[in-house]
Amino acid sequence: MIRTAIIGANGYTGFELIKLIHAHPELTLTAAASRSHAGKELRELYPALGFAYGNMKFCEPDVDRIAKNADVVFTALPHAASAEIGGKFFDKGVKVIDLSADFRYTDIDLYQKTYSVTHPRPELNAKAAYGLCEINREKIAKSQIVGNPGCYTTCSILPLYPLIKFGAIKSDGIIIDAASGITGAGRKADENYNYCETAENFKAYGVTTHRHTTEIEEQLSVSKRISVNFTPHLLPVKRGILATIYADLENGATAADVDKAYSMYKGEKFAVALGEGVLPEIKWVTSSNVCAFGYKIDKRTQKIIIVSAIDNLIKGASGQAIQNLNILFGFAEDKGLPIIGAHL
Repeated sequence: MIRTAIIGANGYTGFELIKLIHAHPELTLTAAASRSHAGKELRELYPALGFAYGNMKFCEPDVDRIAKNADVVFTALPHAASAEIGGKFFDKGVKVIDLSADFRYTDIDLYQKTYSVTHPRPELNAKAAYGLCEINREKIAKSQIVGNPGCYTTCSILPLYPLIKFGAIKSDGIIIDAASGITGAGRKADENYNYCETAENFKAYGVTTHRHTTEIEEQLSVSKRISVNFTPHLLPVKRGILATIYADLENGATAADVDKAYSMYKGEKFAVALGEGVLPEIKWVTSSNVCAFGYKIDKRTQKIIIVSAIDNLIKGASGQAIQNLNILFGFAEDKGLPIIGAHL
């Protein structure tokens, strides 16, 4: 059994990781660390966890103690804090899957400018792999540190990457309008995310300033620097992301060219190209690790409109982290991961 530990286990991402670890036949949870909840039983915060974990308690994030009983650690702390403690585990030979942005960027200066922090372990950044599994699995398999991608970025990069790589669309003028469920903001007390502020409401936020923009741009800059217009919105639902993406087709490109580009995902279970005219909905993918996307071509404007859907807590966070773990340890990539959406 692979011994796993979570640092920052009290959030929604931590909860989903704890669930997925229990469902995985090769994993066992040896530590769920939370400085703010240390000493409390898991079920005091999330009663459902008591059915599987009994009276297991949150612990302090003691690196020395946790590292003795962990083969891999998931770090889910705020930016910079995550890399600091993750680096300490790396120094002790423990593999690290980081769910913050700390190891997602190749360009350290871009990361520091985007997040307004100083990277505490920049020397480790070159050792890290960007954990978008369908695109980067060979590098992930050889790494000791994985930067787990963001939710908006996963939903945006997966459908766009093949089209840019194989020249089906122009790299200029890409527009991404994406809407996320409220869990995307995390488990925190903030009046902007309470029921009365979000129910029966729909709003844009972070317009021109959202931090995932630079992550999307860096990862899509396959052959040249790419800029995108990215606008996130808050949906009055608990979970899920739906992104509508607009791009100009390359001169003469057709649906056949788009489908040929998407053939790079042939056989993939968690990056599913649905083809022309099949546009996914959030309920198709909630509670699954699937990113599903389809498209339509507007012949009048020579644009392609792509609709992409994920569960922000699974493929957008914890599920992708388990997918990365499976690659790191040589398991089947879908082991322990849900593929069927909840629908209801």
